[in-house]
Amino acid sequence: MSFEEYAALARQLAEQRRAGEQHAATESARRRDLHAAVDYLQQRLTAQGHRLDQLGRSIRVDQPPAGSAPGSPAEAAGWPGPPSGSGSAPGSGFGAGPVTVAGSGLPSAAGSGPSTAPGAGDGGPDGAAGVPGRAGVGAYPELPAGEARLALPTAVSPAGVGVPAQRAAAVDPAVELELARRMADEADRHGQQAELLAQRPALLPTWSPLARAVAVYAACGAAAGVLVLALVLASGVGMVDGFTLGAWICAGLPAVAFFGGYLVLGRWGRPAMVTGTPPRYLPLGFLICFLLVPMAYCAYLLLVRGLR
Repeated sequence: MSFEEYAALARQLAEQRRAGEQHAATESARRRDLHAAVDYLQQRLTAQGHRLDQLGRSIRVDQPPAGSAPGSPAEAAGWPGPPSGSGSAPGSGFGAGPVTVAGSGLPSAAGSGPSTAPGAGDGGPDGAAGVPGRAGVGAYPELPAGEARLALPTAVSPAGVGVPAQRAAAVDPAVELELARRMADEADRHGQQAELLAQRPALLPTWSPLARAVAVYAACGAAAGVLVLALVLASGVGMVDGFTLGAWICAGLPAVAFFGGYLVLGRWGRPAMVTGTPPRYLPLGFLICFLLVPMAYCAYLLLVRGLR
């Protein structure tokens, strides 16, 4: 080999080395970026979990029991397979006895002793016994109709011979991280919507606090006005005297309407998530209730005199 050929070979090896170093550096940078993205996504999901816990406590949603958490013993008990501590080897997942291939009823080589099938020597090849469909040489039995559905998936080759199905392609970590980031964005959007809904009360959620308070106090005053009319009718038949009627009209029923509206606003007019105490507009409610009930009595008197 001449010197020029040696020099060309050396240059080729140097270029391959530089290409390998560049590829290794690129792969290392990609791995660092993936690890940084995973750490950021983990921190983001942890913050989302804490925020959802706070939201659940604010709206009084019970937390799931500890037994239903992912990876708990209660969930692991529902999975098929041998339980832990049943004599299996550490990290193997198989028991000490022979393992049966799913759907075939045949013992596999894992965890079993030496093969005693015809044609199987001491660790040697199975020979004709390993070929299905050969009569008299230990061929595999045919699967029953019920177990045929549990057989391994096969793909038909052009020659018509059943071969194992092709494995799924390798998963790209960058694509999976991008999908996880989009799901985290979607979770943030739904979390913000849940917070907005939690900041609305159950009673008249689209109304402003002032309009809600006016409506509640007015409704309680109207209910008290109906009771005033009932007391007036009872007074007309002699069941209630004039002093009792005047006391209920001027003080009793307005006070009942005011406290009723106050309690209704505190129970159904309070959002699930609110900072501080929501306003209940006590002076406005007092004015509405102590004016509406006497006004209902005066309206009744004017109506009666107008009909006469």
